[in-house]
Amino acid sequence: MSGTLKYLLNMKRLPFVILIVVALSFVAFQTMGKSNTVPPSKYDKVLRLVGEMLMDYHFNPQDINDDFSAKVFKKYIKELDPEKTFFQKGDITILRKYEARIDDEIKGSQVESFLAAGKLFDQRMEEAALLYKEILAKPFEFASDEDVQLDEDKLDFTANAAELKERWRKKLKFSVLERYADLLEQREKNKGKEGFVVKPDEELEKEAREKVIKTYDRYFDRFRAKFNDDDKFNVFVNAITTTMDPHTEFFPPVDKRYFDEEMSGTFYGIGATLQYDEGNIKITSIVTGSPAYKSGELQPGDVIQKVGQGSAEPVDLTGYSVTDAVKVIRGKQGTEVRLTVKKADGTFKVVNLKREKIVQDEAYARSAIVNENGSKIGYIFLPEFYANFDDPNGNRSFTDVAKEVNKLKEEKVDGIVIDLRNNGGGSLYDVVQMAGLFIDEGPIVQVKDRDSKPTVLKDKDRNVLYNGPLAVMVNEFSASASEIFAAAIQDYGRGIVIGSTSTYGKGTVQRNIGLGENAYSMSNSELGTIKLTLQKFYRINGGSTQMRGVTSDIVIPDNLEYLKLREKDDPDALPWDEIGKASYNQWKPGYDLTTIKQLSNQRVENDPAFKVIQETTEWLSKQNEKPRSLNLEKYKEYQKTIIATSKQLESLLKLKTPLTVSALPKEANRWADDKAKQDRFNNWLKDRQNDIYLDQAVKVVNDIISQQNLAKESSDNKTKKGF
Repeated sequence: MSGTLKYLLNMKRLPFVILIVVALSFVAFQTMGKSNTVPPSKYDKVLRLVGEMLMDYHFNPQDINDDFSAKVFKKYIKELDPEKTFFQKGDITILRKYEARIDDEIKGSQVESFLAAGKLFDQRMEEAALLYKEILAKPFEFASDEDVQLDEDKLDFTANAAELKERWRKKLKFSVLERYADLLEQREKNKGKEGFVVKPDEELEKEAREKVIKTYDRYFDRFRAKFNDDDKFNVFVNAITTTMDPHTEFFPPVDKRYFDEEMSGTFYGIGATLQYDEGNIKITSIVTGSPAYKSGELQPGDVIQKVGQGSAEPVDLTGYSVTDAVKVIRGKQGTEVRLTVKKADGTFKVVNLKREKIVQDEAYARSAIVNENGSKIGYIFLPEFYANFDDPNGNRSFTDVAKEVNKLKEEKVDGIVIDLRNNGGGSLYDVVQMAGLFIDEGPIVQVKDRDSKPTVLKDKDRNVLYNGPLAVMVNEFSASASEIFAAAIQDYGRGIVIGSTSTYGKGTVQRNIGLGENAYSMSNSELGTIKLTLQKFYRINGGSTQMRGVTSDIVIPDNLEYLKLREKDDPDALPWDEIGKASYNQWKPGYDLTTIKQLSNQRVENDPAFKVIQETTEWLSKQNEKPRSLNLEKYKEYQKTIIATSKQLESLLKLKTPLTVSALPKEANRWADDKAKQDRFNNWLKDRQNDIYLDQAVKVVNDIISQQNLAKESSDNKTKKGF
């Protein structure tokens, strides 16, 4: 799961003071602890630049000493071999001579540690490649009563080659068992059907092994093709930066470009959606009007085998993930890319395309209307706080949300729900502006550098775009800018935050700084980019969003609560703290929050689905920690329980009576010229209709509407009596 939950910020400018200090104080580094006759390598240069940056500018730097070095060493080894199926204890003993050296390398000594570990890894990887082929060459039996531990945190490195082989045997046997059980089930379901060939157990077991062999062939091909010294160095530098804190990261140049594209929702490419399929990079859909579409030479189902940049030698995509493939297919506008594709009929074709601007508009804010008990509730979905910093006319999340609010106002909605579930954050500027759409002028968030007083970021616009009933949906993966927005709405009393017990808890600010040969820069550079933690967020009530996140006003039991993937679950996370409260005037909501909570709690308590959701997800979360049986009958029984439990959970997460969710009248056929897009939009609406949590949020907004109506009636009656 490494890297699954990194919710990122992307600011374009450093604070002015820091920028000046960096620009004026940069000098070429002197070698420390190494002979001046040995010219520094690229790795030496990058590591010293990274070390200088961490020590001088990180918000809360740890001492880069032997203790820090030991933590980095442990993390790097874990990144290389998380399942402990390559290294043995003796290997770790050999590599321990570098355990206290990494801090010296960061400060200028010649870089050796990651190269030594990487060289030994390559050796052990090739040995393991022989091992899996040997083990899978013979049939398995599944009658004996043995098990395998798959939780990597519960495993230690093996003591010798025999133990390592046994670990591989059990791991591979489990992989074969999974596929063998599936084949047995398919045979049982299809037995008696015309044309279906009933194969004996021995043949199905062999087929299962062959499938696993293919999987591991691709696994090891990827190591050989996509894990060279540069790749290992990137992992090594990130072991250093994420030990300082989880969100300080190193991007090689191509990765930084990809990050910026994902952040902006715009990139230059060919306009094809890809997926990984049995070791191949396959085209699944094509964007209407894109270079891929206009060429008429590419179709869904085509397999991309090679990618060439102009007239350069093409790169073979063997061992590539989809993300890696996308990075080489995208590039500068107007440049040529050559794809060697395998067509569905088995023929091969070279397709020349020129990259054009592709806008990922499906990742932008969108809205719908929910009709519930006579009320018309607007729903705004915002997947991230995106911003195209390179294009002043490009899409920005706050302006797009403002447009959606205006559309909903035209439809005369009675309330609005803003959905920030799984929104990992983004542009700080945009979240400040977006919060300002719903309040009078005032502070939104406080930002503090490591040595200075807090800066209060304010909404300076006295206008309120929308002043009606408001709810904000969050979950465990709502992070960073999402938490700033939810916290501001909560602190002002402007709306009600509804969702998990707390949000993710990322309360730190990162800025991207390029590593150049002679200076730092504010853009990507030839040596890569550091996304450095320079500041920390604080709510206007003084508390940080770091670690603790935002506690929901109304908590709804969900299926993610027990995953332990929040910021507080990372041992390298920066701590929570608080500063002084900012000066702000609370909103007068016209409802009693305590009453709203009581009404919601009663609904949840009276709905047995939420109790079962809580119990079921807690049970499922504990299953990964247990050893898994390698006995066929026990495996089948366990799978039967897991599948039944998962299906029950899946059904509980869907409403028995769907909500009435519809597109805005003018947007019902929003992508009529692109059937694939239109189908995805319709499916998105259908998902909202079955969303048990949206249902609760809509009911909360209706409670607010009812209370405000009662308050208005009471006020009107008092006024009449006064006359």
